Amino acid sequence: MNIKLEWSDEQSIYPISEALIQKLELLLVEAAQMEGIVEGEVALTFVDDERIHELNRDYRQIDRPTDVLSFALNESVDEEMDILYEVEDEQELASLGDMLGDIIISTERAQAQADEYGHSLEREIGFLFVHGFLHLIGYDHQDDESERVMMDKQEAVLSKIGLTR
Repeated sequence: MNIKLEWSDEQSIYPISEALIQKLELLLVEAAQMEGIVEGEVALTFVDDERIHELNRDYRQIDRPTDVLSFALNESVDEEMDILYEVEDEQELASLGDMLGDIIISTERAQAQADEYGHSLEREIGFLFVHGFLHLIGYDHQDDESERVMMDKQEAVLSKIGLTR
């Protein structure tokens, strides 16, 4: 299995520990295994509410902050990939071949939700990360049935890694 997590921290509100990143890597491997995915890369970025608000407004036309955004490359047309990644040639585009997509998490929103639900920030970030990953590979929650499927999958992965409520 060759599933990789690349991450960056573009916020300064909550420190991102190596222990958290290791948990997220375990979650990624577990979720990928559950879905039969043996190869790929996920780019994860931690941001504040202001930045995720901008992204939500610009890409989804929803003018408010959100907790997590996912941008799946398999849903993008070449032009969108060129814009998102500033791709300049076909060879560079081919190097994105294993990239599943980007997940962006607002640590501010995650902390507020962790407080609201009465669990740890680590658990909430893990939940949002798995949720974002499932979106990257094609899951959605437009109706009650599809939402239940996603929730069941998220909880199964989180439980295996020990991130329970």
